[in-house]
Amino acid sequence: MRQYDTLLKSRTFFMALTLAGCAGLLQNTLVAQVAPAVIFTNPISDAINVPTSINSSKNTVTGTAPTATFSRPMNPATIDSVQPGQQLTFSLVDSFGNNVAGIVSMDVTNTVATFTPMTWALNANTAYVATISTTAATAGGVALAKPVSWTFTTKNVPFTSQAPVDLGTAGTFAILSKTGVTDVYASVVNGDVGSSPITGAAVLLTCPEVATGTIYTVDAAGPIACRTTNATFLTAAIGDMQLAYTNAAGRSLPDATELGAGQIGGLTLTPGLYKWSSNVLISNDVTLSGGPNDVWIFQIAGQITQASATRVSLAGGALAKNIFWQAAGGVAIGTTAHFEGVLLGKTLIAVKTGASVNGRLLAQTAVTLQKNAVTQPAR
Repeated sequence: MRQYDTLLKSRTFFMALTLAGCAGLLQNTLVAQVAPAVIFTNPISDAINVPTSINSSKNTVTGTAPTATFSRPMNPATIDSVQPGQQLTFSLVDSFGNNVAGIVSMDVTNTVATFTPMTWALNANTAYVATISTTAATAGGVALAKPVSWTFTTKNVPFTSQAPVDLGTAGTFAILSKTGVTDVYASVVNGDVGSSPITGAAVLLTCPEVATGTIYTVDAAGPIACRTTNATFLTAAIGDMQLAYTNAAGRSLPDATELGAGQIGGLTLTPGLYKWSSNVLISNDVTLSGGPNDVWIFQIAGQITQASATRVSLAGGALAKNIFWQAAGGVAIGTTAHFEGVLLGKTLIAVKTGASVNGRLLAQTAVTLQKNAVTQPAR
């Protein structure tokens, strides 16, 4: 009798395992068969006043390139673009029925497709329809259930110039923070350094490291030989830093939104206002090309991450003092990387080992250095 009970229990357990395995397999199969969806587009459907300038033949970005964000990772081979007259997976058509020639690229997650027109600009005051066909499929081969289309209308001005962000007294600092400056010896800073309202003891740079400048503190703590105590001046500078951040974040009518889904490595960016609702990644060299009076403003709702050994470079006479990076999230400049421009950070600005900066590090929390060279630009 005991042998029978044991056998019965064993069979029951084996059946339970089998049924559970089948259920799991069925669930995985059902998940694999769920059709992907387009969950976000840029421009959004029925958008107006979309900039006409998109991309030059030298990959110089001056406006908005349509993007589609998918609910699941897609197979890049199924999302392509070819010359007009052939079947397009991701197409852009004007109100006269003309196909726009372009190149489609996927981001590193294979969830965002970007259509970059091959002409230097779209037509002004023109309605466009972007479409993703059912050729688009996931890595598992599951295609869109039906085509997805959205419309937008361009404005008649291809480019809107921006005035520089007024830094006020914060513009006299190479490094300014609220909660201190940490340092892995030895860094070289050309310009003033300050922190407020935290005590001067939180400024860990030594006097020899501040090659041409003064270390300002709110009290008598901190490096003694080169430290200047001026709480009133620092309070004003911190206030101006916050005003500059708000000014940069509040600029309207961007010339480009969600460019590259935040991946800007490898691009050449002309002057203008650029806006992202999430993070920005600089995975390869970036060039900012323009004249000495041109202005770049980057509005970033997330983080800035620059990969190691990459460069932000200037061309055509562009000046670092006219480049403003406003970031609501943290900023990380990778090991031995080079960065250009004024960083207006809501939180931490971290400069990794051996990286260099031609610009200003203005953080509403802390700045961390690791054997870096930071040089403030000429005003």
